[in-house]
Amino acid sequence: MKNQLLLLSILIMALGCTKQETEVYLFSFFQGNGEDGLHLATSTDGLNWTALNNNESFLSPEVGNDKLMRDPCIIKGGDDKYHMVWTVSWNEKGIGYANSTDLINWSEQQYIPVMEHESSARNCWAPEIFYDENSKQYLINWATTIPGRFPETETLGDDKYNHRMYYTTTKDFVDFSDTKLFYDDGFNVIDATILKNEGTYYMFLKDETLLPKAEKNIRIATSTNLFGNYSPASKPISADWVEGPTSIKINNEWLVYFDQYTRHKMGAIKSSDLENWTDISDTINFPEGTRHGTIFKVKESVLKNIRSQTMTD
Repeated sequence: MKNQLLLLSILIMALGCTKQETEVYLFSFFQGNGEDGLHLATSTDGLNWTALNNNESFLSPEVGNDKLMRDPCIIKGGDDKYHMVWTVSWNEKGIGYANSTDLINWSEQQYIPVMEHESSARNCWAPEIFYDENSKQYLINWATTIPGRFPETETLGDDKYNHRMYYTTTKDFVDFSDTKLFYDDGFNVIDATILKNEGTYYMFLKDETLLPKAEKNIRIATSTNLFGNYSPASKPISADWVEGPTSIKINNEWLVYFDQYTRHKMGAIKSSDLENWTDISDTINFPEGTRHGTIFKVKESVLKNIRSQTMTD
């Protein structure tokens, strides 16, 4: 009998150790022009969001001439760290990078000169980061305008911006591969973010075309290869005049959030098959002043630690 009780106790302990910790959702974003840095919000259902730290900045921008922290993209890497990239300026040839183990204390901020080799490059906007488990490396992509590079759409954007997507890869954020063209479907494109599902990579992107008809909407391109050969862009899956898509799967449905920047509020769409989309913008609630960023999951203990070390939210 004693042996049976001992075995039962061991089994209970083992089950307790293997029980997975509950995960919650975080959203990284910026406010205004990105001057004050990184903001975070949390949600348990992906619809109703509460700002953390009294909606004050967690990290102030320190790199780049303009010292901005726009479009903060955060992912959990293969090294159990959170890695973040962001837009440092409207008109510089590099992006910002930092990492953290707890989303409170961050490494020294790094300026990555991803387009310094292009003398006429105008900008590096909205970088996104994706960890590739197969190659154990990170892909970073962003939008850049290089005057004269794509003359067929040179006059069809805002203020002669004519973006295409570019990328680099790294395993350690010290050494980076040569920058390469990532996506060109013959139109002005920005804000590309990638999601993997059953061996297919889905690139959500913004058609930045202004003329002869303004598009400014979200579309999808797909590939079985993370690093290239993406399909032509789909028809629009969102309303026009939106930007900064970020996606996640919640309760067997895919959600894509975006910034309705002309309406000064966040929006979202959902799909069960990544083909047919329903607008759910009226059902989501974000902190006032939220601009676009990234949704990601963290363990509940990470959120509890953030709350314990910051002001009451």
